[in-house]
Amino acid sequence: MLNFLKTIHWAGLSNINIAISLLSFILICLLTRHIKKQKAINSLSLKKWRTLLIINSSKIRQHLKTFLFFTGFSFLLLALMRPQWNKKEEHIEQSGRDLLIAVDISRSMLAPDAKPNRLECAKQKIKKLLYNLSCERVGLLLFSGESILQCPLTTDYSAFFMFLDGLDVETISSGTTTIDGALKQALSIFDSMPTKKTKILCLFTDGEDFSANLAGVKEKATQQGLAIFTFGIGSTNGAPIPIINAQGKPVGFEKDYKGNIIMSKLNEGILKTLAEQTGGKYIKMTKSDEDISKLIKLVQTFEKDSFGERSVERFQEQYPYFIVVSFLCLALEWLL
Repeated sequence: MLNFLKTIHWAGLSNINIAISLLSFILICLLTRHIKKQKAINSLSLKKWRTLLIINSSKIRQHLKTFLFFTGFSFLLLALMRPQWNKKEEHIEQSGRDLLIAVDISRSMLAPDAKPNRLECAKQKIKKLLYNLSCERVGLLLFSGESILQCPLTTDYSAFFMFLDGLDVETISSGTTTIDGALKQALSIFDSMPTKKTKILCLFTDGEDFSANLAGVKEKATQQGLAIFTFGIGSTNGAPIPIINAQGKPVGFEKDYKGNIIMSKLNEGILKTLAEQTGGKYIKMTKSDEDISKLIKLVQTFEKDSFGERSVERFQEQYPYFIVVSFLCLALEWLL
């Protein structure tokens, strides 16, 4: 019996203390009612006339009714906790969309006009995006002067978050930001999957760009059906780019050759044009989650692709047995 109890999986159990507290409260209420009822019966008649004058005055019957009600309620609560046992292999058809997320990790992403800075803000927004998406394959692409695929397309969000948390502006060699390099990398990734119906690229960037051939790559993206959503991080007023020392502390700001502090500004124009010409949409960062909600709705309008079947082992639901026991106990209590 003990070994069997160990095999039970409680799918609906969120907090066992709540269940125990609820059962304890019901038991106290039942015992209190039973004691008060017995006192009332004792005060109304003598013991030798009690069973003749008062219906249902038998102590055995009262004890039995209390036991049946408590047992019935307990099994009903257990049914709500969704007991499961006996694992069974099931084949699940997976479907979703391929979503490639490209993050700008150039030094301008350290600007503090998005809190705590543009890069950390982008990470937070990406996490909120994935927390609200399901069954989508996501990949992580990093770009600045170069572009690399940090995490291949996967449904394993925990692995994706591990790569996301680990990135910073030193992940790849810094340099001038080239958005066309990120687009080329994305096209190369999707080229290996020509049968895919949906190809989505989300660019999280401040829009500062020094591409040599953005127009040509953008045209190729349009021809291959790559929808590009651009997510603008930062402000149009701009902010200085901090210089961080080896200990991770700011020691000043980036300056131009004249010694003036460089103000890095959000370039909305290039991001709007890029998105609109490829069937995507430009979304500006907001302090609330309105921007992420908008992006989620846009992504969900795209057609899903099949990712094939996946075999999983699942526990079988057994709550009907507990409901039957609960019904029988409560029915008997009512009849008595």
